[in-house]
Amino acid sequence: MNISIERVGKRFRREWIFRDVALTLEKGQSYTFVGPNGSGKSTLLQVLSGAIPATEGEIIYQLNGKKLDIDSWYQHIVIAAPYLELIEELTLTELLTFHQSFKPFKDGLTPHQLTELMFLDHARHKEIKAFSSGMKQRVKLGLAFCSEASVVILDEPTSNLDRQGVSWYQEQVRKLTTPILLIGSNQPDEYDFCPNIVDITRWK
Repeated sequence: MNISIERVGKRFRREWIFRDVALTLEKGQSYTFVGPNGSGKSTLLQVLSGAIPATEGEIIYQLNGKKLDIDSWYQHIVIAAPYLELIEELTLTELLTFHQSFKPFKDGLTPHQLTELMFLDHARHKEIKAFSSGMKQRVKLGLAFCSEASVVILDEPTSNLDRQGVSWYQEQVRKLTTPILLIGSNQPDEYDFCPNIVDITRWK
């Protein structure tokens, strides 16, 4: 999987959030987008995922040399972000089973094994609405780390995590060697392993 970003811009009303973004994102590489709060990091990640449309320019997903239709991007992407909601009426086991039905886990991982990996085995029969914000973030990250996907997007990945959760994140994120990894962050300990740091203010 490769992603080509060609002169992409996003405007809300009359304000350009960013403009003329031009990058090539390659398989096996990690990229962190940095910039002040409100600079557009989250918006750019959402545009790159296809969740919101670009105002101008083009984003091209290529798999094995073939251009993918935008309607199929979601099949290759997994996202963890504080603003994304989980289905709170489901128990953790039900949520993982539901997720697995449309996006399989790596290496034949089972929902039970994933709860253990996230250190949430004690809560596997609890409804998500009873989880703390830190537990919910760990679920989002666990799904991102362990789903079969060519593109992994992590926006403010350690939001709401305690010290143990941050250490767990740092251990797991370093194991992502195959996909394109995109991070939106202002916290150096979230991306200190990342060789490609991109300051979004260059496109303001």
